[in-house]
Amino acid sequence: MSGLPPNGWVTARAGTVRDMATWLMKSEPEVFGYDDLVRVGSEGWDGVRNYQARNFLREMQPGDQVIFYHSNAKPPGAAGIARIVRGAEPDPTQFDPESKYYDPKSDPSDPRWDWVTVAPVRALEFVSVDELKQIPELAGCRLLATGNRLSVMPLTAAEFDAIVRAGDAKRR
Repeated sequence: MSGLPPNGWVTARAGTVRDMATWLMKSEPEVFGYDDLVRVGSEGWDGVRNYQARNFLREMQPGDQVIFYHSNAKPPGAAGIARIVRGAEPDPTQFDPESKYYDPKSDPSDPRWDWVTVAPVRALEFVSVDELKQIPELAGCRLLATGNRLSVMPLTAAEFDAIVRAGDAKRR
C-alpha cells in the first residue's frame, strides 16, 4: 500500500476510525516487571522522558495491546501481553519534587509528560532478544534496530503476532 510509513504502522488522525494498535513497552524487571503488573492489576506507565516515546503514549487508546518487554535484564526479552486501560494523561511524577522523574520545567497548566494505564492480559513464555532476532517477521522491527533505546514504540500487527506466537510455541 502506498502512503504508509516504511515500517508499516499508521498513526491515528483526529476524527478517523482507528483499528486497535499494538505496542511494545520496556521496563526493567528489577524495577517493575510483568509479575509486578499482574500483582497490582493495573499501573500508570510513569517516567517516560523522551519526546518521541511520549508522543507514542499520546497515541495509545484503551484496548490497544502491548508486548511487555524486560529491558536491561540478562537476557532482555518479551515477558507478557498487556493492554491499555486508560489513555494518556499527565504523569503526576513530573510534579513531585521527591520523584526521580520530577521535571521542574513542566508546567501543571501545560504538562510536558504523560502516562497511560496498563493492565496485564497474560504472561508469555519468555522470548529472549536473541530468539526475537531469529523471527523473520521482526527483521525490520524498531526493537531490534541498532542503537534503538526507545522505551515505548509501535509494533505492526505482524510483529506483535510473531512475538506472541514465539512465546506460545515455547509452551508446547
